[in-house]
Parts: sequence; C-alpha cells; structure tokens
Amino acid sequence: MVCLISRSGRHLQRYNEEGRRLVVGCIPYRYKLRDDGAIKDALEVLVISSQKGQGMMFPKGGWELDESVEEATLREALEEAGVLGNVECQLGMWSFKSKSLGTYHEGHMFPLHVTEELDLWPEQNIRERVWMTVAEAREVCLHWWMKEALDILVDRLTSPRPNNED
Repeated sequence: MVCLISRSGRHLQRYNEEGRRLVVGCIPYRYKLRDDGAIKDALEVLVISSQKGQGMMFPKGGWELDESVEEATLREALEEAGVLGNVECQLGMWSFKSKSLGTYHEGHMFPLHVTEELDLWPEQNIRERVWMTVAEAREVCLHWWMKEALDILVDRLTSPRPNNED
C-alpha cells in the first residue's frame, strides 16, 4: 500500500550545525529494454518538473527528523516522481542557495535504481515526469549541483569494476 499524500510543513525538518536545511534528492535511473525484454546499454534518468513548472530537475526535498536518509530519499522519489526503487551509495553532498528563500541548504544526492513506476502518486497533478537520456537531462536540469551529481552517477555506472578475484 502506498500513501498518496505528500508531507508538508517544516516542523520535522532537519538542519545542520550551521543552521542549513538538510535536503535529500535522488537520480532515478533505469536501463532501457529492447522489445524482446533484454536490457540495452542505454541508461535513462527520470526528471520531473518543478512545482511551479519553470524547469526540470530530479526529485528532492527536506530530510525530516523521523526518518533515515534512505527513507527520506525514497519518500521524495515516491511523492514527486511516483517511482519506487533501491537507494544506492551517496553521490555526494553540495551546499547550494535556495532560489526562493535566498538561504543556503545542504543537499545530499543518491542514485535510485527504479524497480517500479506507479500510475498514481501524490504530486502527479502538479508535476510532469519524463524519462530521458543523460545528455537530455543534463541540458534541461535547473540546478548545477544536480548536474554534478548526474556526472558522478554516470561515471560510477560506466567505469570498469575492479576484479576482486584473489
């Protein structure tokens, strides 16, 4: 069962020692499938429209006191993009200035390997979601720090893995 109501308000919001709001986000990704169901090597990422519809970005939002960072990441992906998946190792942490408030936030970004795309989700009436190539996503993404996270993800997913045989 999936909750179809987004959390709102800041009464449970986490802040760091410097008073900066802690934000978590994710880059939902999948590998495109061929018609026969086999995996292609084509990586796709899911971007969403901003609440005001003035551009595209990856899901993100406040990390709250009653949840782990992984739970917050999964909640934001569900609320904003309507996807479920596996949260992977953190891509990094960025300090960025909020465009609306002019204050600095601390943003933590994670890859989310998507396992399910829902037909109904809490913010479906205020957001558009679009699967696209990495190049397309990099071009349309509003935030420099999300573009950096995307570059790290692509590097991680395309780098040869070390052979751990002894």
